[in-house]
Amino acid sequence: MLTLRISLGEEVVGEVRTRFRFDAERPYEVLLTFHLGRPDEADWVFSRELLRDGLRSLSGQGDVKLWPAYCPCHGSTLHLALESPHGSALLEASKPKVQDWLDRTYALVSEESERSHGPSDAQLSELLGGGR
Repeated sequence: MLTLRISLGEEVVGEVRTRFRFDAERPYEVLLTFHLGRPDEADWVFSRELLRDGLRSLSGQGDVKLWPAYCPCHGSTLHLALESPHGSALLEASKPKVQDWLDRTYALVSEESERSHGPSDAQLSELLGGGR
C-alpha cells in the first residue's frame, strides 16, 4: 500500500491510498486499486512492462501514461496519467518505493519466465473486450 499524491486542479493536491498487486499466475500485469474513501474502489490493470518502462522514460499511450520525474519537495517520482470515460487523474508516486515493489515482482517471476505465462486467447479477449 502506497500513498500517492493526486492532482485535483491547478493548485489542489490530495492523497489517495493505493494498493499495488501482482499475481504470479498473471505476471504480465499489475493491478492498482485506488481506495477513494467510498464503498467503491477504482481498479486499473496494465502491463508490468509498461510500469517498468515508465520508471525509466515516458511510456504508454491512450488510457495510461507513465514517466519518471524529479520534484525538489519529494525527490524521484513516478507520474501516472490515467484517462477513462469517467474522468482523468494525474498521480505521483515515490519512484524508489515503486521500483522496490516492482523488483520484488521480478524476484517472484523473472522477465524471461513471464513470457511462458503469456495470456491465453480467452484472457486477451477479456482484456481487449473491456472485461474485469
